[in-house]
Amino acid sequence: MRIGIEAQRIFRADKHGMDFVVLEVLHRLQQEDDGNEYLVFVAPGPDRCLQSGRNMQVVELKCPVYPLWEQWVLPRAVRRMHIDILHCTSNTAPLYSPAPLLLTLHDIIFLNTPKSKKMSRYQQLGWYYRRWNVPRIVARCRHIITVSETEQANILAYFPQLKGKLSVVHNGYSDCYRPLTDEETKPVTRKYLADEEYLLFLGNTDPRKNTEGVLRAYHAYLQRSKRALKLVITGLKREYVEELLGKMGIAYCTPDIVYTGYVPGEDLPALYNGAFAFLYPSLQEGFGIPVLESMACGTPVITSNCSSLPEVAGEGGVLVNPSDFNEIAEALLRLENDTEYYQAQSAYGLARVKRFSWQQTTEDYRKIYNEITTRLSRTEQSRIKS
Repeated sequence: MRIGIEAQRIFRADKHGMDFVVLEVLHRLQQEDDGNEYLVFVAPGPDRCLQSGRNMQVVELKCPVYPLWEQWVLPRAVRRMHIDILHCTSNTAPLYSPAPLLLTLHDIIFLNTPKSKKMSRYQQLGWYYRRWNVPRIVARCRHIITVSETEQANILAYFPQLKGKLSVVHNGYSDCYRPLTDEETKPVTRKYLADEEYLLFLGNTDPRKNTEGVLRAYHAYLQRSKRALKLVITGLKREYVEELLGKMGIAYCTPDIVYTGYVPGEDLPALYNGAFAFLYPSLQEGFGIPVLESMACGTPVITSNCSSLPEVAGEGGVLVNPSDFNEIAEALLRLENDTEYYQAQSAYGLARVKRFSWQQTTEDYRKIYNEITTRLSRTEQSRIKS
């Protein structure tokens, strides 16, 4: 089989969740000896993180505008290269595909939540495009993958006609996320701060990431903590956070916050390891890979008791109401003041993540590829080869 995989954004320097998901799977597909040929369609970029190999060809397609890249350039390449299946991996797909279409629909949060003024221009454009694209292409897909049982229920509530052609394939986490020694951790963490311990939050301007809730919780924590650990925030500009602090009337927290800017992927395992606790109280998530990454490093995670996050963290995790900043602060203080509870949470996380792996994700993808091709009619097979 010649399987086309859309991985448009993986060569960009500033990667995000969906980019890492497909990249992890692609690296494992390169190691397979299953008789398939994988053609990976990407846009040019500075981080050439995937190379062509024995069973994989990386195909660069140039177009400066993503919707045109997906709707015009990609289908033409699929037809030209006689692809048997096209797997689009990032929520959207071309309205016309010359090959049977498989879509990974990570979530439909963009359909369930209104556009926010707090979104960046890039996020707003993506919100509009997904809302236009997804309702039109789901009926054209041969099969759809989503990443959690929770999101499967959300999708079926919105698109009941998809029952029977929607599968759950859980995400995994990279092997680099593991407990590290101080000798491995400190040279990295000291690039960002001098303190031995800190709290960690992966910042994002998307309102559902709950930056304001985390800042309010941190303020409440500082008022009651005897240790008053600093809060390390990645990915957000100082000006953005300080504006939020000023609006909330808690600007005096500013000296206790450390801003790292964008953190390259190779530094994240050490940042997780060096953290006393990781804050991930999102308002809504399709999955929540950072929960697994932190747990795999042995760092306790405070996450939400809603959307897919209990499915990832499990019933034994530290689950809080993300809209209640006092509850988030209480969870932090309990981890800080109860050593036995802290150690139990660390051990729990290390055990919990064994349920998830990128290898299992890859095997599940391959099974779906095989199922689709075995159901292709002779007419479809002849059309693809012509």
